[in-house]
Amino acid sequence: MKFHMANEDEILSGKTTDVYFIRTKEILEREKVEKRVYAEFTVMNPPYPWVVFAGLDEVVELLKGKNVNLYAMPEGTIFKGRDLHGYPVPVMAIEGDYKEFTIFETPILGFICQASGIATKAARLRLAAGNASLLSFGIRRMHPAIAPMIDRASYIGGCDGVSSLIGAEHIGEKPRGTMPHALILTLGEDEAWKKFDEFVEEGVPRIALIDTFGDEKFEAIKAAELIKDLAAVRLDTPSSRRGNFEDIIREVRWELDLRGFSHIDIFVSGGLDEDSVKRLRAAGASGFGVGTSLSNAKTIDYAMDIVEIEGVPSAKRGKFSGAKGTYKCENCGTYITVPRGTAPEKCPECGGALQSMLEPVLVNGDLVKELPTPSEIRGYVLKQLEVLYDSDNSI
Repeated sequence: MKFHMANEDEILSGKTTDVYFIRTKEILEREKVEKRVYAEFTVMNPPYPWVVFAGLDEVVELLKGKNVNLYAMPEGTIFKGRDLHGYPVPVMAIEGDYKEFTIFETPILGFICQASGIATKAARLRLAAGNASLLSFGIRRMHPAIAPMIDRASYIGGCDGVSSLIGAEHIGEKPRGTMPHALILTLGEDEAWKKFDEFVEEGVPRIALIDTFGDEKFEAIKAAELIKDLAAVRLDTPSSRRGNFEDIIREVRWELDLRGFSHIDIFVSGGLDEDSVKRLRAAGASGFGVGTSLSNAKTIDYAMDIVEIEGVPSAKRGKFSGAKGTYKCENCGTYITVPRGTAPEKCPECGGALQSMLEPVLVNGDLVKELPTPSEIRGYVLKQLEVLYDSDNSI
């Protein structure tokens, strides 16, 4: 093995699980134990007020063909960890002989924990960026084996585009980016700008990186005068030179506007998160490339817990036993968790109609619901953000 990564066959065969699950399955098989269980996935104390559920597509690929039923919220659903009564909100559940999925608990949690964390961070950044352009630049901070997952989760969470070739392939879009400092260092600033404009295919926005050698204000003016169809200037100013970054952006914006270049946007990158994006947008930035804070987003610590065995409610201490239904008010967005089969008539908060959120995805291992495309999931996330949350990232 040249790289430290598991391939698809190794994941599907259970080699990426914890050893104690292998031992558990061996004991159950040796003792000929057949127990039909119902296991739920919840996150009772997420790191944010709300979470974007992501990673379902990989769970489906892992469990397809197994004799289990899989129920799940639609991928991209925004939810709180607990309902209005403080009960955990299940986002997914598996039903079947426990031996069928014993060894897959570890990879299933890995699929949804990290993808949901990145998608949630992207959604928070989307709120902070408003209508400004938002690109995912985070793959260089993580192992290249997971670049497609990082970019897909970033995109469905609200980013407009991703920088990696393979990530773009996975979401059905073209990769997006500007130019690196290396091009300017090897060709010189003016020549790099001109050659980029000359050789890069049509349709790619002409964005000049302006912080390699000189002052951002004067370099922005020079780039605007040199490149006819310049779309934006990019500031990736290092932290040691930033001072008041908001005022640098305001100064560049003023000088460009003063000279008739109000159509040229200001794109910024480097060490950004949702707080700095919100401040810099207010100062005049109209595009953002976010890297480490996105790809290194806090994981969502879902847990998988058996809550029912052979139809009898049973769960470990600290967990809520019995299979559950999850409902969401179509009017106010309130979540309600109830025992499965006891659907409430209306929302107790506003009286609105309730929607069941756990849908059958696999029945006896067969796919019964067509999975949406990344673009459709992204649209679903953006619609929820627009309807349910205000600009302060609060519900």
